[in-house]
This record gives sequence, structure tokens and C-alpha cells, in this order.
Amino acid sequence: MTARTVAPATGKLGVLTPGMGAVASTFIAGVIAARDGISPPIGSVSQMAHIRLGTKDENRNPLIKEFVPLADLGDIVFGGWDPISPNAMEAAKTAGVLRGNDLDAISAEMEGIVPMSAVFDQRWVSRLEGIRVKDITNKWDQAEALIADIARFKQENGCDRLVMVWCGSTEAYQEPSEVHATVASFEQGLRDNDENISPSQIYCYAALQSDVPYANGAPNLTTDLDCIVELSKKNGVPIAGKDFKTGQTLIKTMLAPGFKARMLGVRGWFSTNILGNRDGEVLDDPENFKSKEVSKLGVLDGILQPEVYPDLYGNIDHVVRINYYPPRGDNKEGWDNIDIFGWLGYPMQIKVDFLCRDSILAAPIVLDLALFMDLAHRAGESGVQEWLSFYLKAPQAAGDSPAEADLFIQQTKLKNTLREWMGELPVTHSEAG
Repeated sequence: MTARTVAPATGKLGVLTPGMGAVASTFIAGVIAARDGISPPIGSVSQMAHIRLGTKDENRNPLIKEFVPLADLGDIVFGGWDPISPNAMEAAKTAGVLRGNDLDAISAEMEGIVPMSAVFDQRWVSRLEGIRVKDITNKWDQAEALIADIARFKQENGCDRLVMVWCGSTEAYQEPSEVHATVASFEQGLRDNDENISPSQIYCYAALQSDVPYANGAPNLTTDLDCIVELSKKNGVPIAGKDFKTGQTLIKTMLAPGFKARMLGVRGWFSTNILGNRDGEVLDDPENFKSKEVSKLGVLDGILQPEVYPDLYGNIDHVVRINYYPPRGDNKEGWDNIDIFGWLGYPMQIKVDFLCRDSILAAPIVLDLALFMDLAHRAGESGVQEWLSFYLKAPQAAGDSPAEADLFIQQTKLKNTLREWMGELPVTHSEAG
């Protein structure tokens, strides 16, 4: 195969995060710790996973980061926006994800990472009050201010390239409206202060207009809008979405493919969560929870294909609950009761109690999305990067067919994309021929 022409990862890569709370501060701390030799980047596929090349007999199995030209961790510069946190260190202390002794060694660098004032609208996150927000009311002017922020950050930090990964809160649920139909209608909506344009959409617009790839880590309606897809293709900038796959949904995308592989039926799947971080507080509002609920509910249908296997999966009661419980902090507990059935229809139950750390699981996803989106941009990609579905709860399709939701198919798609770009044959694990 002929390798794709990929520009080298020379110079500094700026990683901008709208939102510098628990997830972003944990991501930043982990990258600093990894490049300082304090702790390996556990959970990062881009840094720790190997990739098989050719047949098993060839015994070629390099690290992904040695196979494809990714940016080096030492070349990453951190920035972003936040309506609350004064710097990354204070954000980490407030979030309570990391222990004090883990922060002590990197405190000086963390304190020096100061987020820019945010574009913020409490209508979209009713449980939060922004105190570090831009004093600009018109949405077109807000977008222009973000574009100026991006340019200034790039110049002041000597960055050659930038990527943006949304690490902010889940916005209230919305459906696409007329203002989202085209780039022209969206830009007019910005000028007219259209109430259907949310802050995350303004950040994404500003990124694409600044030649900055954008990945959506929340279930917000952003990268899946027609106007954003149009702008991404027009400007030649990659996008990916949506909603980081962590915690309970990660477990679902591991278990459901196993049931399907064995042709075991599923009658019901009850999922409940308790968490007490800023995300939990935001999701305590019904409209914000609805955005997350839609994202979480869609994963089983995508994997189990009830329309293909109606006898096994055509009558599933799938229920998702999230409860705000402040004492738990970032240490979310996800509890699942799964009612399955087997031979002759006999019922069985599986119960899973996952005491996870949400930001610990999300942080390496931020790193991988940033590095792979930068790679995609240097490889000449634009539009939806469906090959990054591996990292996302509600993956966005690049075409008319739905994106794969099965974690293991997603992993194969990710690695085969990298193989093909580098001129290697895809691995199918077939023994034929």
C-alpha cells in the first residue's frame, strides 16, 4: 500500500480546553507527570498501546507512538477557558481528583496555566455561576473574541499547531433548528444573537475558523450540526464527537459485544450512577441530564442491532439514571443490573458495581483525541473523524450509515486507519488463504 503524506509533528502543539475543571486539570497534571518521569500515561492508547503490523509471523509490533508521527508530550502547551477556575492548580484542588502529594511536584507548572475568560451562558448550565466570563453579549462578538484568544495564545506560546477538546459541562438538551442548517444561517444567527446557539457551538465555530481541529467531549449538540460539518469540510479541519466514553458506558461497550457474540438475549439493562463533582451538579438539572441520557441510551442499540436480532434484543427495557450525591466527589459509582436469557429462554442476571474515578478515565481520552486530531489534520483530513469513535459514547458517523458502537470493532477501525495511513495492510485476523 502507498503511505499517506503526513506532515511532520515539528514544533509546539497547543491543546486548548474549553472548561478547565476536573477533567482538564487531571489531563494536564497527568501529561506533566508523564513527561517529567513521575508516572506513566496509563490509559492512553496513543502512548502505551502496541500495534501489530503484517502477519503474526513477522513479529512486528511497535508502539503506536513510534509507528505514527505523533506530537511528543514534551511539545504540548496547555491553555483554555473556564468560567470559574483561576488556574489549573486551583481547579485540581477544587475537583479533589488528585492527592496533594501528587500535585506538589508539579504545582509550579500547574499554577502557571491560567485559563482565559470564558464565553458562558447560565441558560445552558443552570446549576453553575460564571465569575470569569467575557463581558460581551453579542454572540458574533463572542466568537470574534475567541478567535482573537486563539491567535494570541498561539503567538504568545510559540505554537506551530493547535487542537481544541471540549472539557466543559454538559449543556441543556436541544434539537437542531433552522439556524444550524448552514454556515450562512449560523453566522447570521450569531449576529442576531439567536437563542438556539449555545456556547459550545461558538467555541467550535471559532476553532474551525482558526484552522484548529475540534473534538467534543460532552453530549452537547455541536459537531453533529450540519453547519459545523459544512464548515469543517470547507476549511479543511477535522472534527470528532461526541461525549467521552468513560465509566458505565465503557463497561457497557465491553459487555454488550460479548452477549451478542454468544447470541445471548438481553431483556433489560438498568443503570444508575451517583457522583458529586461539577458534572454531577450540572446533570442534576433535568434538561442537562436529558442530553446525557440520550447519549447513554443510544449505545446498546448500536451494538446489539435489535432490528437484525429481534428475538434476542427486540424488547429491551434500557433505563439510565444519574443522581447528584456530593460526598462521592469525582469517584463515581456506576451500578448495573442486566437481565439476560439463554437456552430455552431461561433467565439469568449479571450485576456490576463499578467504583470508578471519572476524570482518571477521561484524562487519557483527552490526550489521545488531541494527538490523533492533530495527526489527522497533518494528514490532510477534514470533516468527521469516525475512526476516533473508540473514545466516544455517541460516535458521530462520517456518512449515512451509523457509526460503530462496539468497542472492539472501534479499536480495529482505529488501528487499521493508522496502518493504512502509514502504508501497511489492515489486519483482519483472517486465517484464510
